[in-house]
Amino acid sequence: MANSPLLLQLIILLLSSLSSAKTSTQNRPLPPPLTTDYYAKSCPRFHQVVQTIVIPKQSSTPTTAAATLRLFFHDCMVGGCDASVLIASNAYNKAERDMDINESLAGDGFDIVTRVKTALEIECPGVVSCSDVLAVATRDLILQIGGPHYEIKFGRKDGLESKATNVEGKLGRANMTMNDIIRIFESHKYNIREMVALMGGGHTIGFAHCKEFRSRLFGPKPDPSVHPKLLERLKAMCANSSSDPTVSAFLDPISAGNFDNMIFKNLLNGLGVLGTDQAMASDPRTRPFVEEYARDQVVFFRDFARAMEKTSVYQVKTGNQGEVRRRCDAFNNHPKGGKSA
Repeated sequence: MANSPLLLQLIILLLSSLSSAKTSTQNRPLPPPLTTDYYAKSCPRFHQVVQTIVIPKQSSTPTTAAATLRLFFHDCMVGGCDASVLIASNAYNKAERDMDINESLAGDGFDIVTRVKTALEIECPGVVSCSDVLAVATRDLILQIGGPHYEIKFGRKDGLESKATNVEGKLGRANMTMNDIIRIFESHKYNIREMVALMGGGHTIGFAHCKEFRSRLFGPKPDPSVHPKLLERLKAMCANSSSDPTVSAFLDPISAGNFDNMIFKNLLNGLGVLGTDQAMASDPRTRPFVEEYARDQVVFFRDFARAMEKTSVYQVKTGNQGEVRRRCDAFNNHPKGGKSA
């Protein structure tokens, strides 16, 4: 045991190094938390500026709320709520927005963010992030069309990466099974109640291009779960969709444009436009929530608001984890499309 003193010294040195490393980690400053009054001093008219843009835009273009809500969700589910979906592709990088599932994101969502960001750059240059703009515009638009209020905290930084290759498997597709949809939501830490509330909330004011549900309408055997009257109406609407891919339909055929619980009542009567929506009324895991929300709009609003608060802080960047972009469609100092994967 002649080497015992040397071994003891090595053990002491190792423990000392581990202790130092732990102390260094503990002393490292944490990123600043999101707060409701984040812009109270740096941009005191933040909310007023947002309202001056959002209210007239929704009034003149009623699809703005649906477009913005979908844009917000597609942003948050891929790498967190960091405005990465707003980045435009360039010669060096194919960005998230050009992945096939995002190509149908309506222009009104991008437009409202650009308008608000431009106004805020005049009011308080370089202060408000694009990710905060998208979050608050979504909430305010939902309120404007009759939806519930929910709390938004601010201080998000805009992400430094946007790659189309990051998107697959993070978002549900219209041709997926309910097992697939549940699996995707569970991967983002949502339970089934939250999933139904979010899908219903997004689709009560949403719309979809005919290609997303065309397979339910045409062919030798149309989907038997589609109500005959709805089937007739959608077939007429989508008859020329092969030559005109822009043709779309509201997902709530009864009260389109109003944020309410009508979509759940529709599903119980076979009036779901998307197959994944209609499946929620038949799958035993989701049907109880569809029935509950169809009966009680207050409960639906409560659950949707809670799920949106949860979504709004999903994997957010703060501090030096991101930046405040000057333009929402381009990184400040990463001309080739952001950091490498």
